[in-house]
Amino acid sequence: MGMRSLIPLIALLGTACSEFSYTSDESREAGAYDADTGMFSETPDNDPSGDEDLGSEVENDFLRLLPATTDKYVFVANPARNTVTRVSVPSLDVVTVDVGTDPEVVVTTRDYTRAVTFNKGSDDISVIEANNEDGEPEVEFDIPVLNNLNHMVVSPDGLWAIAYHDADIEDDGSATGTISYNEISVVNLDTGDHHPMVVGRNPHQVKFTDDSSLAIVVSDDRLAMIDLLSETPTRNIVEIAEDLLDPPRAEEVEVTPDGAYAFIRQYGQPDIVLVDLATNEWVDSLPVQSNPTDLDITPDGSQAVIVDREAQKLFIYPTLNPVGSSPEIIDLPETELLGSITIAPDSEQAILFTTASNISHYTTWDLTEPDPAEAIRTRPLVAPIRDIAITPTGNSLLVIHKTEAGVDSDPGYEGKNVISLIDMNDYLDNPMILPAEPTTFANSSSGEVGYIIMENQPLLTVLAYDQLLHWDVPLKSMPVHVGVLPDTNYAYINQEHDLGRLTFFDPVNPLLGNDDIIQTITGFELNSAIEH
Repeated sequence: MGMRSLIPLIALLGTACSEFSYTSDESREAGAYDADTGMFSETPDNDPSGDEDLGSEVENDFLRLLPATTDKYVFVANPARNTVTRVSVPSLDVVTVDVGTDPEVVVTTRDYTRAVTFNKGSDDISVIEANNEDGEPEVEFDIPVLNNLNHMVVSPDGLWAIAYHDADIEDDGSATGTISYNEISVVNLDTGDHHPMVVGRNPHQVKFTDDSSLAIVVSDDRLAMIDLLSETPTRNIVEIAEDLLDPPRAEEVEVTPDGAYAFIRQYGQPDIVLVDLATNEWVDSLPVQSNPTDLDITPDGSQAVIVDREAQKLFIYPTLNPVGSSPEIIDLPETELLGSITIAPDSEQAILFTTASNISHYTTWDLTEPDPAEAIRTRPLVAPIRDIAITPTGNSLLVIHKTEAGVDSDPGYEGKNVISLIDMNDYLDNPMILPAEPTTFANSSSGEVGYIIMENQPLLTVLAYDQLLHWDVPLKSMPVHVGVLPDTNYAYINQEHDLGRLTFFDPVNPLLGNDDIIQTITGFELNSAIEH
């Protein structure tokens, strides 16, 4: 394909791209699930632990260290050099600013005014002014936080950061001194004030209400509700387990769009805990049957959908006035094992699947079809599922497969790194064998194209979703992460290099994959040598 030098882009506006950082007392009458055959036995299995032996569904395991974007800039953390690099768009001017030691996370605020880094090695947070008019990014604050933390999230309004030790991130052994996994740092990014506090054991998720008035920290057996509107952040604790000696792990929390309620899913528990966020009280237990393994709120915000993998049912609760409500229950195919769900942006279609067993099937659910027999259809794949994502338009589906052989898998794809593109209108699929294991993928916000990078492959694979086509773009060194600039199809690829390397790629013609625009910046701290 032809390559030509980068030309100026139009002004970049919009939101960030969608990307992975590569989510009863009664037993089933149909009986126990046989992972070898992909079928349920005819004899009922009254031991619910049979399903629990499969473990939790895994939503993804892609890279966490992501560059961050605004409408004008890309910010890239350089942990080996304790710096953050700001790349201007469309000029591609590069400026580097010193931050703390080992900047593990960099995010930009939703209003694009700040970039914020969590510096794991020096136990502090750097707040960088993103839109400085003199062209030089400026560190407003270096804010000390508690030691031995490993992750950070920022509130939607960009005013608060919470740093904590995420129990779901593998411990790298770098912790020193006295260690607590239950302490968090709440930081005001306007004033630099630091508010340390204790939450429940092993926090592993932080959510904010849309208006940033409340932060919710999910731990194994409780929620910490942090009021961010009070003069000093105030913490309230809500116990969400009846058995305090052997509590089930809270795996997931979803907050209703109006900020009124939190739905909490605990693995292996026959109900969903409902917490009133205004009163900080556990107000109801919404029954499912046995083992909820996924919980999502529909993109239109109207319903909470719970997948009960063992019972093979969907339980659907309203998000408006859910206390005391009764669910709509939809039976799923008894011959399938379905534990995860992803819902299309228009809330009209969903995909049901499992990552917990090597099943080479997926199931579509048409939410607009009132007849369940017509609404739910199981469809074949060439290999088991590692992860699934619906593109931002809802027109296409990307499946990343496992390398293991699976139930009904195609022998020609076993042991290979495979992805499938699927048309969500007619379900035509195009399986593709990649040269190596995929590590990260990103979608353009338009949904026209996607990008995949792989382990130890100096290659960018471009996906034209509507046409189910692909093409490969050679890179100058191994990629570390790929992302997309807001409101564009324009990709940036962070690559291995002693002094830093970024490649910017614009697919001029997503259908044909030719005449693309590509430019590489090498040496962030050596005057940013540009290679065409």
